[in-house]
Formats: sequence, structure tokens, C-alpha cells
Amino acid sequence: MDKLSELLWYKQPAANWDEALPVGNGRIGGMIFGRPGDELIQLNEDSIWSGGFRYRNNPKAYANLEKIRTAIREGRTTDAENICCDAFYGTNEQQRHYQLLGDLHIWQGGTENYSDYRRYLDLSYGICSTQWENDGVIYSREVFVSKPDEVMVIHFTASEKGKIGFCSVIDGRDDYYDKNEAYDDKTLLFTVSDGIPYAAAVSVSAKGGKACTDANRIIVDGADEVTMTIACQTSYRTADYVKKTIGQAKTALRKDYFSKLRHRHIDDYSELYNRCKIILIDNSDGNAELPTNERLQKIRDGKSDNKLVEMYFNFSRYLMIAGSREGTLPLNLQGIWNKDMWPAWGGKYTININTEMNYWAAEIQNLPECHSVLFDHIERMRENGRVTAREMYHCGGSVCHHNTDIWGDTAPQDKWLPGTLWPMGLAWLCTHIYEHYLFTGDKDFLAEKYDTLREAAEFFVDFLIEDDKGRLVTSPSVSPENTYITKDGAKGTICQGPSMDSQILHFLFTAVIESSEILDEDRNFAEMLRQLRDKLPQPEIGKYGQIMEWAEDYDEAEPGHRHISQLFALYPYNLITKRHTPELADAAKATLIRRLTHGGGHTGWSRAWIINMWARLHEGKLVGENVAALLAHSTNINMFDMHPPFQIDGNFGGGAGIAEALIQSHSGEINVLPAIPEEWESGRVHGIVCRGGFVVDFAWAGGKVTEMYVHSKCGNKCSIVGSVKIEGAAYYEENGVTSFATEAGRVYEVKFNG
Repeated sequence: MDKLSELLWYKQPAANWDEALPVGNGRIGGMIFGRPGDELIQLNEDSIWSGGFRYRNNPKAYANLEKIRTAIREGRTTDAENICCDAFYGTNEQQRHYQLLGDLHIWQGGTENYSDYRRYLDLSYGICSTQWENDGVIYSREVFVSKPDEVMVIHFTASEKGKIGFCSVIDGRDDYYDKNEAYDDKTLLFTVSDGIPYAAAVSVSAKGGKACTDANRIIVDGADEVTMTIACQTSYRTADYVKKTIGQAKTALRKDYFSKLRHRHIDDYSELYNRCKIILIDNSDGNAELPTNERLQKIRDGKSDNKLVEMYFNFSRYLMIAGSREGTLPLNLQGIWNKDMWPAWGGKYTININTEMNYWAAEIQNLPECHSVLFDHIERMRENGRVTAREMYHCGGSVCHHNTDIWGDTAPQDKWLPGTLWPMGLAWLCTHIYEHYLFTGDKDFLAEKYDTLREAAEFFVDFLIEDDKGRLVTSPSVSPENTYITKDGAKGTICQGPSMDSQILHFLFTAVIESSEILDEDRNFAEMLRQLRDKLPQPEIGKYGQIMEWAEDYDEAEPGHRHISQLFALYPYNLITKRHTPELADAAKATLIRRLTHGGGHTGWSRAWIINMWARLHEGKLVGENVAALLAHSTNINMFDMHPPFQIDGNFGGGAGIAEALIQSHSGEINVLPAIPEEWESGRVHGIVCRGGFVVDFAWAGGKVTEMYVHSKCGNKCSIVGSVKIEGAAYYEENGVTSFATEAGRVYEVKFNG
């Protein structure tokens, strides 16, 4: 275990939420401040949202659909935007938003003159701990959230018997009715009846001394060792949420006290966490031994720390396991960690990149189970999407715009011209279904989800229209959140055929076509999509040598805009590749340079996207520079991504980008070390996953692969970029790629020539 890259640690408590440390089991989350005498643990549960489903489809939309399309076609941008405001916004502006559970306070004795303070988040075990000394006594607290037992566990110890004493209570939430009372002599019950009703229970057990409830508090005095469990359930999942909550909190304490809870948590967590690792050569000049906040400051001062890059990768995997487990809801803008009743952007699922970015790394980091909750949510969206498609557009299939919520709301969200009227959200999400198949080769899964893919495509069979060049385009739409400038100097957002839309549809249609072939069904529909795909606009190069963002070669109001939507074709799709479309790859590079020259990459998630795109362009030096920029300018001392404010997608996008620099598989071929920075000149990778169902281990030194093993899970043909020898298998080399047949379950040794 390499603690330089698996241990976040600090010499002082968190001064605010952005310094606190996260724990979670996918459903229950907490932010640990690590204060010795006045501990604060901010609590979350993934289904605590502001209320029930809202019907928001605008009944005026279809009657105005041709009017807005005509205005767009004739260049009457202002008229088109006025129609959008009148007829296409949701009848209620807001979908439901995420909320906090409450705050757990612990006022503990033995802190009057504390010293030798440390707080830690151990990524290898998924446990947060705080330790200090007071008058010769060493005190510690451990916190984790158990998936097997569905509770948060807080464990108190001291180096001398009888020294543990504290008072603890859950605080309520402003402007909402809550009740906080003793359920029995060992358990508190906290209930909230507004929004989505829920209950939280806190139970306590102690060795030695006294542990009991007192009104709305837990009181502990003179104990040797103490364990508290916190459970939470909501009416979203069960009508018996109060009973189930109490049962989980109390039952967990009966399981052989603390040690069994801890072991069950570690066994469950470690099975996922230990699947994939990267190890980079230590170039930190001793700085990797420093506390995490000081290491980040060294990066801001221009120093290198490969072990901190490793930590970022490991932290992204930790957050995936802690924030997205089977049976939970998908990660929203803050994951499950949110301190506000009205979080930034509602803490919803923003699906014009952010939710998708949350899951970019799930497959390559060998965590496909964590990806499954996104597919579950797509199913919640399907029926609502059918209603939106039918009532707003008179189209078949299913559609969603740029946001959704806990209920799978698909109507336009916000009243904001640059973002609201974008009908591609469900289409983009559905590409994740096919990506999961490409990585796992799970035909049963593909067969189960085929109709979902088909419905997302079916909407566009009806929705697409021909432009004046005979191409099929979306209309009305936007290029997410960006604004163009027309030749006469007018600014606009509403348009037809923005580049990203066509690129997403190319991916979606391809996914349906290939799925039809794999499953040997629905051939007629697949053939129709093939014909439609041929009429979609292809990426075009504009006047600055860039990939055009709109159907017309408009200038941008913000050339350094955070969204780089026209490069969807580069990443996460593979319509633009360095090896197979070099001219378009050069234009993609020009696009990125233009964005960055004008101040782009200023948000954490945008910088993370840029890392992935530089990796796809095989620009190792620029990968390194942008990873350093992500750490220096967009990372809090607790390693959370800053938009600002905190937004978790950058953590996952950054983890994906690090992986993409090490290995790529998006063009039906595995490319090892396509974009490593010079400072990553030596290292090792274990358990990373490639499309085709291949799990790969490899090592390198001096920038060259020294050993490599490919485990074939599905028995597919394997193709590796470069001249290599395959031990124990026939292989052939063609156009710089070596290919060989594999058998499911076998491991193949790969030796690079030269």
C-alpha cells in the first residue's frame, strides 16, 4: 500500500466545508470536519430532495414548433428566441432540487489543551479518522459508511480507560418542519415531513461508563470505547421509512460491536477499490511526505508531485465507490455531498456534460457496478421522456433536455436561452449504455437495454429536419450554454444543427445499428438509421482552423467558453482521432489552443475535459500541464473539484483523463502510453480496462513498455497499436497494429519490439 497516494492527511481541523473530508456508501454521505471538541459531521442521503414529481411540459410548444424553425431558418434569431421564451420553457421553471439531511454535532471532552493533531482519509480502506493528544491521553475517532450494513459508523477510543465523554445531537434544517427526540434510551430519532419525508436514527453503544439519550441528545460519560451508528431512510424508497431507519441503526450495533462492522465495510469497499491501481515514479523531492494541503501548495508554486497525481486518480475511484453504488441514485452535481437547502444549480443532474462526466471513468477504472445506477435512472426518465416527446414535439420515442431530477423529469429546465432548449440529454446518456457493453461485452445487458437505445434514437427519426444543404439537423437547439455572433453583429443562442448535436446522434445511431447487428434483431430500423446517419453533418473546419461549433462559421461571444461542445467527436466519442483523421485532429488542437488562449479551462470540469482531449490528441506535455493546472487552480485542499463552487464532475473527469493518458481503446485498438507527460517516465498499471472486454496490467520505464499482460474476459479479437509479440498465440501486424484472437479467461503476455 502506497500511503503517499492513498492517504489524505492534515495537521489541523477543517476550517470550513471545503476542507472537510467525505465518506459515503453511495446512499448515505457525510463531510467530516475533524474538530476535537466541537465535531461537525454534515449528513446527506441521496433521495432527500425538495418534493414530488412536477408536470412541466409546455402545451404551447408544438403549435409553435414550425414558427420557431422558420425563424431560425430565416435568420430571425430574436424572433426565434422570443418564441422559445413564450412556448418552449417549462410551465414551472424548476425541477426538484437536492437537499441536505442535517448536521450531527459532537461536543467531546478531553480537548482543552490538545496537541499532536492529525486527521486522515485513508483511500485504501474508505475510513476517515481524527486523532489528538490531551494531557497525555491519545483520543481518536474513526468514521466510515458501511454498504453492507447501510449505516454511518463513528467509533471513539482513548488510550486510557474512562476518558471518553461527549454530547451529540442532530440539528434541523431551516424553514422545514422537523422533530428531534429520544426513541429509547440508546437511540435518537430525527424526522422531517416536508419535501420527500425522511427519518434519521442515531444509536449508541459503550464499553464502560454511561451512554444514554436525554431529550434530543445522546450523552456519554466515562466510557472506554464508544460506537455510534447513523441510519437514514426516506419515503422515496419505502413507506416504512421510520421503522426501517430505527431497525438499521439498532441492528448494526448488535453485530459483534465495532470490529465486525469495520471488517464488513473494508471487505466490501476493498473488493472494488483494489481492482485498479496506477503507480507513477516519485518525483516529489520529498514533498509527497507533506500534509495534503501543503502538497497542493507546492503544485501551485510550480513543483511536481506524481504521487499527488496518483492520489487524484485514487480519490476519483474512492468518490465513485463512496458515491455511486448499486441500488442508489446516480451522482448529481455534488455527488451525495451537499451542505445547502438550495445547492448551486439545484444539485440536479445536468446532462449537457456534467452527469455524463461523472461516469467517464467508471468502466476504465474497473467499476462497472457503480455505472449501473445511471442506467437505472435512464429507465426512470423513459416514460416521462415519451410524454415530453409526444406533447411538446408530436414525436415518437423519448427525449430529455439539459437537466433532470430524482423523478426523471424531462421537460425543459430553467428559463435561460443558452441552455434550456437543448433536446439531446437522453441521447447522450444512452451512449453510456453502449459504452458499458463495449467495455464488458455483456450481451444480456445490451439486449435488456436495446429498446431504451432505440427509443432515444426514434425521437430523432421524427424530429430531424433538412437544412438548405440537404443535411438532417436538429431544430430548435443550442450549443450548450454558448452564444454566437452573426455576420451583422447580433448575438444568438437558438439555432439549428449545432455540431455537438450531430456528433451525439452519430454516436447514438451507430450504437443502435451495431446493437441490432450484435443481437440480430430490428434490422429494418437499423437500416433506416444508417441512411439517416449518412445525412448528418460531419465535423467541419472553420476560418480559424478550428472545428466549427455551429452549422455556420460564427464567432463566439466568449472564445474562452468553458464548454467545448464541438469536440464531443474527439472525446468522449471517436469520430475524430489522431491516427485515423489527422486533419480533423489538427483542427481539434487548434480549437483547444484558441479556447485556452482566451482563458478557457477556468472551471474544474472544463479543465478535466481538456485533459481528456489532449490525451486523445497524444499531447503528453499538455496533459501534464493541464493536470498540474487542475491541481493548482481547481482543487480544494480536501481534493474536491472547484467549479467554483464545489462540483464533483471535475474529480471524475480528471481521473478519466489520467487513465486516458496511460491507455486508450476507443477505435477498436489498444494504444498503450499514448500521451504520458515526460515526468511520468516510469510506472506501473494494474487492472485497467479496455473496450472489448480486456483487463490490462503493464509497466514502463523511460517512456517505453517493459511488460504487459492482457486478460481477455470475452474472447474477442485484441488489437494493439505497435509492433508486438504475443506469447502463446498467433498474431499478425497490419498498418502499425498487431492483432490476435483470444479465448475468454486467458491471460496473454505482450512484448513490444524495440
